[in-house]
Amino acid sequence: MLDVIIVGGGPIGLACGIEAKKAGLDYLILEKGCLVNSLYHYPLNMTFFSTSDRLEIGNVPFISHGAKPNRMEALEYYRRVCSFHQLAIHLYEKVESITKGDDGFRIVTTKNSYQSKAVILALGFYDLPYRLNVPGEDLPKVKHYYDEPHPYFGQKVIVVGAANSAVDVALETWRKGAEVTMVIREGELSTSVKYWARPDIENRIKEGSIRAYFNSHITEIKPESVLVKTPEGARIIDNDFVLAMTGYQPPFIFMEAAGVRFSDDEFRTPVYNEETMETTTEGLYLAGVVCGGLKTNKWFIENSRVHAEMIIRSIQSKQSKQKL
Repeated sequence: MLDVIIVGGGPIGLACGIEAKKAGLDYLILEKGCLVNSLYHYPLNMTFFSTSDRLEIGNVPFISHGAKPNRMEALEYYRRVCSFHQLAIHLYEKVESITKGDDGFRIVTTKNSYQSKAVILALGFYDLPYRLNVPGEDLPKVKHYYDEPHPYFGQKVIVVGAANSAVDVALETWRKGAEVTMVIREGELSTSVKYWARPDIENRIKEGSIRAYFNSHITEIKPESVLVKTPEGARIIDNDFVLAMTGYQPPFIFMEAAGVRFSDDEFRTPVYNEETMETTTEGLYLAGVVCGGLKTNKWFIENSRVHAEMIIRSIQSKQSKQKL
């Protein structure tokens, strides 16, 4: 019987593991992929919003070459954090179910099963992309993930989306020789677009280097073209690749099955105690980005690192009372 199992080996999951170890708890981190799996799947040339000091956990300094670290620097940093603290973590072990019983939680994975007094869900949301739900979306040329621009050199690329990912992909593929068209459902770019990228993309659209259809959406994807509904009518656009940067959503079905309840608001916000991060299921906690439901831009590494201390403090308090 473990004191706590942490589901998710991202930065916040690691922070929870560090706090659990400091508290002397018997803990284990379970991660379905590689270490900091979500960060690993970010685009190769991605630069963080935050400065490196805002991404630090476990009192391990994060030194980056620039003012804002990139993906490679972050991967190196979190590897060092894991090694420095000698964290108990099982990688490539996916949690399939979590059930609450009279004697605690039973956690079943692809490799084993465990018993734990408490569970922390430090889940990312990079595995469930919002689909376009149009004919042809399952064609090989449609990608919901982006890694690097080289494969799109000399290709006709449609980028779907209006936020940071779409803007980064449009600019990067265009600079590496792609013919880029953006299809944007809204009437303008997202207000969340990074301040240093906004003038760049706006100027490229204004000069016609990157074509943009606003208030528009794809209605069908064909092997050699895409049908787009625009305010001026339907357009048939010759196309080699569709990069759907439409965002991702939390694993609601998994969370609900584990015992998480959700509010009735438009963001499906999980219900939890904001002082302890405990859900309505006793002993089940939430940490990090997953706390925001569909509002995936509410919680980041820099403002959710504190969740680790809050949760472990609550677990310690509960288990101390039980011993009495």
